[in-house]
Amino acid sequence: MREIVVTGGGTGIGYAIAEAFTAGGDRVTITGRREPVLKEAAGRLGVPYAAFNAANPVAVGEALDLLPARVDVLVNNAGGNTNLDRPSSGEDLMEVAESWWANLNANLLSAVLVTSALVPRLADDGRIVSIGSIAARGTGSGSYGAAKAALEAWTADLAAELGPRGITANVVSPGLVVETEFFRGRLTDEGVRRRVEGTRNGRAGTPRDVAETVRFVASPEAGHLTGQVVHVNGGAYLGR
Repeated sequence: MREIVVTGGGTGIGYAIAEAFTAGGDRVTITGRREPVLKEAAGRLGVPYAAFNAANPVAVGEALDLLPARVDVLVNNAGGNTNLDRPSSGEDLMEVAESWWANLNANLLSAVLVTSALVPRLADDGRIVSIGSIAARGTGSGSYGAAKAALEAWTADLAAELGPRGITANVVSPGLVVETEFFRGRLTDEGVRRRVEGTRNGRAGTPRDVAETVRFVASPEAGHLTGQVVHVNGGAYLGR
């Protein structure tokens, strides 16, 4: 039985990923910042949880006792577009800096810190999967897209660093995914329509689409897949 850690596992894509691994017979630990949400999700899944801020180095260090002593798969799912929570005029330089720091912390530093903390526990031939975004490939979203692009660059280095141990590091990069909290309820029907029009298969993605891709990338059969970005967006961006 493999030990799986999924950050941001309380809702949306993270929850779907945890559910998919649990259904496959793996032992899963979910993490997140909001303990009530996390506790409820863990109860539904029948898995342990650890509540902490993945972008805070002190909090990550203090949470290690709650995480498995051996980790076979780490899924860095924690993140989101923090600009949706903090509107800025873009004129005050401190506001600009804080907005960029927030997205870099949430989407890049969270993955870097949790991974760095768990590397000594990663089993040989283990798997690291980080959740990226189509926003990293020139579709906009400012500091959020930039943070996800940095996640891709960091993953390439990680693949080289851990490759000698048979550990793979990849990014699974979704496009539009419905049934999540990502847009904070602000995505209109028109917004969905415009995004779906850009796909080849004429539909939005679902958390399960992403979860099943993550499960494959994290499988023993995917041992020669590393340093890659796997796009799950219905062809809205062609990774070629």
